Amino acid sequence: MVATGKIIRFDGVRGYGFVAPSGGGDDVFLHVNDLLVDKSLIAPGVRVEFDVENGDKGLKAAHVSVVEGAEDNGSAPVPAVQRSEPRILVDDGLCDILSAREFSDEVTEALLSAAPGITAEQILQIRSHLGRLATGHGWVEA
Repeated sequence: MVATGKIIRFDGVRGYGFVAPSGGGDDVFLHVNDLLVDKSLIAPGVRVEFDVENGDKGLKAAHVSVVEGAEDNGSAPVPAVQRSEPRILVDDGLCDILSAREFSDEVTEALLSAAPGITAEQILQIRSHLGRLATGHGWVEA
């Protein structure tokens, strides 16, 4: 099945990342070996076209290419997270409800900050479990 989406994260050193499908749904795992273009062209916000395949731990992108001349609908590329300055949390007695995508992105960044050697497979397993937990507790929008 051919799909399009935007790169939400790609680590060129580790050789993997994730694509957010344009049609919605769970992020799709992306490995450098499945790129049809130079990995230097793959960065957050870049629109890509890919085949969706079932991998060992869920959906994965295959035959990935950059979509040439695609409109971006005015949205800016997702900025890289700066890990040098940790976020300071202020307890104001209120709780922000995140979208499932925002929660997933936060979990991914936290995992990569805490355990730089974590594998993509481990990230997918942990995000899936935490996503179900967060939904069950009402921490994310349903």
